[in-house]
Amino acid sequence: MVVMLLLFFVSCGKEKTEVVEVAFDPETTFTMRAFDALNIVSDSGVIRYRMTSKEGLFFGKAEEPYWKFPQGVYVEKIDSTFRVEASIKADSVLFNTKTELWELIRNVKIENLQGERFETEHLFWDQKAQRIYSDEFIKIERADNIITGIGFESNQDMTRYQVFNSQGVFPVNETPKADSVVVRTPSD
Repeated sequence: MVVMLLLFFVSCGKEKTEVVEVAFDPETTFTMRAFDALNIVSDSGVIRYRMTSKEGLFFGKAEEPYWKFPQGVYVEKIDSTFRVEASIKADSVLFNTKTELWELIRNVKIENLQGERFETEHLFWDQKAQRIYSDEFIKIERADNIITGIGFESNQDMTRYQVFNSQGVFPVNETPKADSVVVRTPSD
């Protein structure tokens, strides 16, 4: 019996251990990965924002730590009765955790609290400066008109904004109203 135990321990002790070296590039290797994520942001126990994403990659060891949402995000601002007040959607999103800069890429669609709809292909939100901006084409649909332009800057609530190189589509009523004033010149 003792011989058998000795043979057992000797045979176990001669196992070869293989060491596999793995290249770890903190810039391209994520430290955490999440699928079908739902993030809730609350204030004093009241839910204010709801963010969903199919995939989140978190690069916490990168020189400039960042989050990446390669399949996009959808964010809703909700009121106390869970009614959606405003929303943001983008096909892909990057967030630099040091500078607090969000980069929204492709099919960026935003609806603000006034119901205005913004569409662009590239948008930045600087959380520290509380500023949203883009240097790309933007389309803003408002209740009474559509504004387009190249370049845009806004407060983070998207209630005070400026469109650069702007153009617009404004509806014109071509039939005069019955009580319209008609001005005639002496040549009429």
